[in-house]
Amino acid sequence: MIRIIALTPAGEQLAKKLQARWSNGNSSDGNGLEASVEYKPKPFAEFVQNAFQQGDWLVFICATGIVMRTLAPVLQDKYQDPPVLVLDEEGKFVIPLLSGHEGGANEWGAQVADRLGAQLVMTTAKPYLNPIYTLGMGCERDCPLEFIESLMLAALEQKGLTPSDIYSLNSIDIKADETNLIALAQKYHWDFNTYSAQELAPMESLLSTKSDYIFKTVGIYGVAESAALLAAQNESGSEPELVLNKIKNAKATVAIARGFVDTKKEAP
Repeated sequence: MIRIIALTPAGEQLAKKLQARWSNGNSSDGNGLEASVEYKPKPFAEFVQNAFQQGDWLVFICATGIVMRTLAPVLQDKYQDPPVLVLDEEGKFVIPLLSGHEGGANEWGAQVADRLGAQLVMTTAKPYLNPIYTLGMGCERDCPLEFIESLMLAALEQKGLTPSDIYSLNSIDIKADETNLIALAQKYHWDFNTYSAQELAPMESLLSTKSDYIFKTVGIYGVAESAALLAAQNESGSEPELVLNKIKNAKATVAIARGFVDTKKEAP
């Protein structure tokens, strides 16, 4: 479950706002988990450490120093520790503190920041970042819409995203006239972009897997991942990353990528 831990009255109010947003799994940035507000839990260190060790997702509305000193004795590694976010009591900043990439805190934090209208603060050279999510898809010729759409929705559900979080749908240029890829983009009001194999080739080092069959067929080692990655790079101007490695059904493949836009740089 999600435990929202607050230490001040203002923090408790923000905690209750987040809890209401996440109640009954109504918000995708809650990932369908039950949320509870823990106001000044006692004994504090024991409560927090136990929650962390049992795998609860933690949101702290307090100083980062308090969080790190409390969690330090129970930290394991980024592959096992649950995600941890830290927010200021005014809800202006969201910091993915632990298990950012592997544990999903970066993605979760980006979603929470977006919902609150807050700034995502990541420990990189560009701290004020907003995510741009892109879909890449490949499919058999004349693939029925239901195969494409059901796979797409399953992919979004896996990552706690909704269609409104997606910036564009992308594929290889030989799919530029694929009727139901076009229809899918139109249904969800996404841009539909296609790219040549030459344009997609630089994404090769970022692919999760490489298919020799696909390479022999279209000239790149993966359509869905390559297209999603290139689109995320183009739209954000940053190094892209895969949020969801390609998944497939009998007739289609889909992948989700993400880039980050530096909102501070864009501000006038």
